[in-house]
Amino acid sequence: MTENQGVSAFPLPPMQYANMYSDENIKRGRAPPPPPPISDTYTMFGAQFTADDVIIRPLEASNCRRLYPNHYDPKRELKKLNHSILINFLDLLEVLIQSPESHKRQEKIEDLQILFINLHHLINEFRPHQARETLRVMMEIQKKKRLEIADRFQKHLEKVKELIEGSVNTIPEDMDSKVLVKSELLQNKIAKPDVPVGSESCDRLDEMMCDIVDEMT
Repeated sequence: MTENQGVSAFPLPPMQYANMYSDENIKRGRAPPPPPPISDTYTMFGAQFTADDVIIRPLEASNCRRLYPNHYDPKRELKKLNHSILINFLDLLEVLIQSPESHKRQEKIEDLQILFINLHHLINEFRPHQARETLRVMMEIQKKKRLEIADRFQKHLEKVKELIEGSVNTIPEDMDSKVLVKSELLQNKIAKPDVPVGSESCDRLDEMMCDIVDEMT
């Protein structure tokens, strides 16, 4: 039995810890503080890691032979490794055809393994750059969406202003005086509730309301 047997590649989140961050606990200040940063070693996916480890470990850390110098051009070295892999693969095919039982077959396989490890290591060194570029593209997309939303909101705001201005312009000029008279009649009606419904004031109010509706239509 291996040491890492039974360890899930994607373990479940610590729900007993995540449930403490409910909206009510956060609002009342009951949510626990975040755990302190790890300063020594930790275990993840069944493997042990050190907090001081670099993001991309050097090849020497895995006891693999480096095939390119310390100071290099990544694009140039990738092309050279790709070309070397193709040549060694053709050599392996030739060995398998001519002498399948030869010890050179295993040598070519080991050479291909080292070449692929070096190739993948160079590719992995671009991962931090890829992460930064991915984040930059995501932020640009968010910025573009927010600008589009703000532009659409501004257009709707201008349309609403035009509708309001058009509605104001359609109001008759003597509307203010009629509204004022109507307001006075309503106040008189409230101040004198004993006035009968068929009185002259009510008739005048009905007449004013009919005139206002006819002019608006």
